[in-house]
Amino acid sequence: MMYRAITCLALDEELDLHDEAALAGLAERAEIRVLPGTNDEPEASRVLANGADVTGRLRTPEVGEAVSLVSRVPAVRQAMVDIQRQIATGGSVVMVGRDIGTVVLPDAPVKAYLEASVDERVRRRHAELQAAGRDESDEDVRKELALRDEIDIARDHSPLRPADDALVVHTDDLTIEQVVDKIVEAMPCS
Repeated sequence: MMYRAITCLALDEELDLHDEAALAGLAERAEIRVLPGTNDEPEASRVLANGADVTGRLRTPEVGEAVSLVSRVPAVRQAMVDIQRQIATGGSVVMVGRDIGTVVLPDAPVKAYLEASVDERVRRRHAELQAAGRDESDEDVRKELALRDEIDIARDHSPLRPADDALVVHTDDLTIEQVVDKIVEAMPCS
C-alpha cells in the first residue's frame, strides 16, 4: 500500500516517473499514514497520502502500471522502509509487501512468503478488477503482473525474493482461511 500511495502522489504531481531525483524528493516530503479499520470492519483500513484518502485509487490500473517505476528508486524505498519500521514499533503488526521479511523487518519472528501460479494470480486480479467495476482482459492483467514482477525481481535495491527463513506457502488451491492456518501453525507461540 505504501508504494501505491506514493505513486498516487507522483501521478497527482505529474512527475516524470523516470526522474529519480524528483521521486526521491517527493518521498522525503511525503506523509503516508495507514488508519486501521473499525472493530466491525477491521479490514477496512484507509491509506492517507499527504492527508488525502487514496485508498480507492491504490488498485487502479493507472497506479498498477506506475508503481514499479516509483518503487524501484532506492531513495523512495528507503523513505517507505522508514515509515513501515515506524509503524512496526507500535506493537504486533501484520505487514504485507514484497520486501517486508528481507529488508523492512528482517528480524520479524514470523515471515510468510505467499506465492501463486501466474494463472491463479491473473484469475484473482481479474476478479478483483471486475468487482471494482473495471473490465480488463486476462492478457492485459497477465502483462501488468509480468512487468511488475520483472521490475521487482531485477531491481538492485531490495529485490523481490523470499527471506531465507520465511515460510513459503503456495496458495493456488488454498482458501484464505487455510493460508492463515498454515501461518499460525508456524508461529513460535502456536
